[in-house]
Amino acid sequence: MLAAGLGTRLRPYTEELPKCLMPIGSRPLLEHWLCTFHRQGIRQVLVNTHHHAQLVGQFIARDQFKDWVLGVHEPILLGTAGTIRHNIHHFCNQTSLVVHADNWCQCDFASFLRFHESDRPSNTVITMMTFKTDTPSQCGVVEVDNDGVVIGFYEKVDDPPSSLANGAVYLLEPEVIEWIHKQTSVTDFSSEVIPNYIGRISTWENTLIHRDIGTIDSLLKAQKDPLSEFCWLDHDDWFRSYRENAIHSVISSLSGELE
Repeated sequence: MLAAGLGTRLRPYTEELPKCLMPIGSRPLLEHWLCTFHRQGIRQVLVNTHHHAQLVGQFIARDQFKDWVLGVHEPILLGTAGTIRHNIHHFCNQTSLVVHADNWCQCDFASFLRFHESDRPSNTVITMMTFKTDTPSQCGVVEVDNDGVVIGFYEKVDDPPSSLANGAVYLLEPEVIEWIHKQTSVTDFSSEVIPNYIGRISTWENTLIHRDIGTIDSLLKAQKDPLSEFCWLDHDDWFRSYRENAIHSVISSLSGELE
């Protein structure tokens, strides 16, 4: 999980909490993701940290995450592909999931996993989660062929040719991890890895909820979205301290003004 970003568009809120710990409902965004993974039987998760690394480290040190969620600290940001390369020893030559942790996602995640395993076109080695966006010029968007394979990728361009956006959730076959490992100058997944695999990236569209909560407006809108049932109780000291943070009342007040 790529969770090390500075969250500059969410300032001043990210001066208090990192973007991955921003509340969606009463829980941190990162906890929603980890609950999704837990339900799917995913039992090894890496979370890279940089901005407010100590706070993220305290979050993943909670009892429910011990032994299966590991923080990997980056004193200097390595870039989205650089993080994968730096942690190559954790990938174990198997299909791997890479998620940008600033996305708020509600979907049939089991179907996403099944699609990659059984239904993607045979020549593809990456499955990209996509979603329809109302603001394509503010997103990375893809063009796909009749089989849903990416034939063009456009990152935040004027007059984009599509409204099908990159959801920044990927399933990668081992050869992609190995290519990143060998390309030591490659640091960014979107601008350097994706273009190299045009024609070999399948797509799975999330038709439910997918938001980048990197802006105040999108974070507030996310407070109105329906929530899945939580996986864990909230009676530990960490959660009580989290709920006392003033950011909850601020976001609640601002989101109420949207009604």
